[in-house]
Amino acid sequence: MRTFIKNATIVNESRQFVGSILIEEDRIADIFEHGMAPQGPFDEQVDASGCFVFPGVIDEHVHFREPGLTAKADIESESRAAAYGGVTSFFDMPNTLPQTTTLEALDERFALAAEKSHVNYSFFYGATNQNTDTFDQLDEHRIPGIKLFMGSSTGNMLVDRREALEKIFSSSRLPIMAHCEDTGIINRNMARVKAEFGDDPVIGFHPVIRSEEACYESTRLAVELASKYGTRLHVAHLTTQKELSLFETCEQPARGKLRDSETESEQSICYIPPRPAPLPKITAEAVIAHLFFTDCDYSRLGTRIKCNPAIKRPTDREALRKALMDGRIATVGTDHAPHLLKDKEGGCARAASGMPMIQFSLVAMLELVDKGVLTLECLTDVMCHRPAQLFEVRERGYLRQGYKADVVVVRPNSPWTVTPDIIQSKCQWSPMEGHTFNWRVEHTFCNGQHIYNKGVFDEKSRGEAITFR
Repeated sequence: MRTFIKNATIVNESRQFVGSILIEEDRIADIFEHGMAPQGPFDEQVDASGCFVFPGVIDEHVHFREPGLTAKADIESESRAAAYGGVTSFFDMPNTLPQTTTLEALDERFALAAEKSHVNYSFFYGATNQNTDTFDQLDEHRIPGIKLFMGSSTGNMLVDRREALEKIFSSSRLPIMAHCEDTGIINRNMARVKAEFGDDPVIGFHPVIRSEEACYESTRLAVELASKYGTRLHVAHLTTQKELSLFETCEQPARGKLRDSETESEQSICYIPPRPAPLPKITAEAVIAHLFFTDCDYSRLGTRIKCNPAIKRPTDREALRKALMDGRIATVGTDHAPHLLKDKEGGCARAASGMPMIQFSLVAMLELVDKGVLTLECLTDVMCHRPAQLFEVRERGYLRQGYKADVVVVRPNSPWTVTPDIIQSKCQWSPMEGHTFNWRVEHTFCNGQHIYNKGVFDEKSRGEAITFR
């Protein structure tokens, strides 16, 4: 199978250029500049004139709810939503039923994904107070890392005792991705607000209960422990300006250079890609909800944007947005976490936390590009390159000859409005309903398969298990 994507503006490794991509079977066979083209024949040609081409997005933070919570979502429905949105790889979180805290549960999830996932997949292993003795048995080529809930979890996945945390940070040879909120502070805030405003305070109190202090104190502790033990730490979904003070700036990637020794007629891609800038050992993620909304939106959207940690002030959102460009935010994910709408009823205490977002993550970030928040090159860095670099994903996250052909084609200046009928997530709602985006995903290729083609979806498509390191 040979596919030729031609006449696109390619955004990759800190540069834009007009070019074309040749896909053979599941890999990128070549990349062409200056109107050059390979010899045919081709099984398929895609004319991407006027479009931008990116590597397939790697969403490092999703909750697809399978097994055990499939009334809300499942691997098939949410991986389809991912493909519609230009996301070709996901890392799923361990808080399912059963929780992914044993080797057997991890194997079950890989088996489910092999059967059902339309895009590429892997799974975090969940840390508990008791399971550090299993860490050495984990295959570092199979999973991205360990997920640690230092707050905002239930059952034995809440790890907030110092002794247990020390053991986890000292024993993990894999990266730790931590949810950082101080449970004690949250519980005290909840008790105080309930005493004054009743058993289920209105949603506007959510960022008061899950406060800046709760986030900062837990994140500070995680950074302290990672520094003490030399652990690779990635803090999930930062929400506050104060937390940003705990992180170093990621070095901006260097630009590549043109080859001097080969002429345009002799070389298809007359360009040497840059070596990726090294990342600090302690890094941070932002997610779409905290980059897009503020606490001013609770009055309009209510519990549809209730998530943990809470969406906070406009000043916090502005700080997170600036940190995309200055490098203190290393990656952007979604924390895609579907619930049935009936579960979102109520206020701070009763309504479920989480929202579906993966179908609209890329176009939402492209809207921030249009607003001047970040550049196209930075978007590609935080959504494709750095997730691949940070977790040492093999042969994905870049448009490179010989890499897996995970490619997304997006058209600017093509307005469309989110309506319920286009939502692919099983829960069938989105906080983006009624919003008009200016960019449109036209094509998604995953391992060379043309799985999404201008509204036509290949139901038979299946992704692959991601490999690491």
